[in-house]
Amino acid sequence: MDYIVSYSGGLGSFLAAHKLKQEKPNARVRLVFCDTLIEDEDLYRFLDESAKALDLELIKIADGRTPWELFNDMGFQGNSRIAPCSSQLKRKVFNSWLADNYPDRDFIVVMGIGHEEAERLERARKNNKYEIIAPLCEKPYYFKEDQEKILKQYSLKKPRLYDLGFPHNNCGGFCVRTGLAQFELLYKTFPERFKFHEEQQEKLIREVPKANKPFLRKRINNQLQYITLKEFRIKYLNLSQLELFDFGGCGCFVDDEI
Repeated sequence: MDYIVSYSGGLGSFLAAHKLKQEKPNARVRLVFCDTLIEDEDLYRFLDESAKALDLELIKIADGRTPWELFNDMGFQGNSRIAPCSSQLKRKVFNSWLADNYPDRDFIVVMGIGHEEAERLERARKNNKYEIIAPLCEKPYYFKEDQEKILKQYSLKKPRLYDLGFPHNNCGGFCVRTGLAQFELLYKTFPERFKFHEEQQEKLIREVPKANKPFLRKRINNQLQYITLKEFRIKYLNLSQLELFDFGGCGCFVDDEI
C-alpha cells in the first residue's frame, strides 16, 4: 500500500508528509505536485528542498495550461463558487496520474488539511472515490510553534509567501476564490505579477466576450458588485478596515467537479 501525498508546496502538505513518515516509517510515501504554471518561484525551491529533507520521491505533473488559458478554453472565469483551475489543473491531473500508476487502486491519498479546517476533509472524501487521510486532523495536533520547530529540524526556510502575509503558498498569491485583501496584498508585494493577471483578464474579456463576468467582489453603494482587476487597481485600492480581513478561502482539491 502506497501513500500518495497531494504535495501543494505549502506548509500543510509538508507537515502531513512529515507526520506520516514519523508514524509509518516503513511505508512507501510519494509526493505528487500538480503545477498550475503560475506558482511563486520560491515554491519550487521549497518543493525540492523539503522533498530532499524528507528523503521522499517527488513527482511533478501538470496539465500544461495556466488558469487563464483554461478559462479561455472553457469560456468563463473561475470564481469563488466554481473554480475549474482546481478541478481541471489539479484534481483531474492528479486523478489521471493515479489511474495510470495505480490501476489496482492500491494507495491512500494524503492531504495537508489541518485540524482547524477538518470540514474540508469531509468534503474531499465526499467528492473523491478513493481513501483519503489527513494526518494533521488527528492528534497530536500541530500548532505554529510545532511548525517552526519541524522546519528548524530539517533546516528548511518556509515559503516566502507566508512571511509576506499570504495565507497560502498556492498560485503565486493569485486565486479566483480569494477576496479583496489578498489582491491588494498581491498588488503591493508583486506589482508585475498583479499586472500579468490584470492583462490576462482584460485579454480574456476582449477575446471571449461570454467570459466577461469577473470574480472579484466588492460592496459598492451598499450593493455587492463584480469588478475587474483593472477596476480594482484604479478605483478601489486602500481598503476599508473591514475589507482588510477579506482574504476569502482556498478550496483546491476538495470541491465538486464541474
